[in-house]
Amino acid sequence: MTRREIRDYAFKLIFEKLLRDDPIEELYEIAEEIDEIMVSDEVKELVEGVLSKADELDEKIASLSKTRAFSRISKINIAILRIAFFEILYDDKTPLNAAINEAVLLSENYSYKEDTRFVNGVLSSFAKQLNQEQTENA
Repeated sequence: MTRREIRDYAFKLIFEKLLRDDPIEELYEIAEEIDEIMVSDEVKELVEGVLSKADELDEKIASLSKTRAFSRISKINIAILRIAFFEILYDDKTPLNAAINEAVLLSENYSYKEDTRFVNGVLSSFAKQLNQEQTENA
């Protein structure tokens, strides 16, 4: 399974979790039953990592969303942004630009055009913030 496939399956599960209050294990079982989402160890690792940091990730998203209050961000975009922020902050194997690019691709596949610009804008602001922090600490 490619990293892009892992991310795509994880996105679908994280999005579903935003819509339902069921335990994630139950969502894994449903996904396997309908046979549309492969639930591998890598998918579970990404999903559970994102869910464990959801509050922190949502705070970052809210602080960088200049055009929309967090409550007005679509669940699709929240799921996409959570994955991107998680990969940027906690996954040493995913470079910053790759995380942003993959989030934009997910948005292009599952969201509206204006939402893709929104996702890109939030992540670009975060990248600038990180670069500024790195420059100041150097």
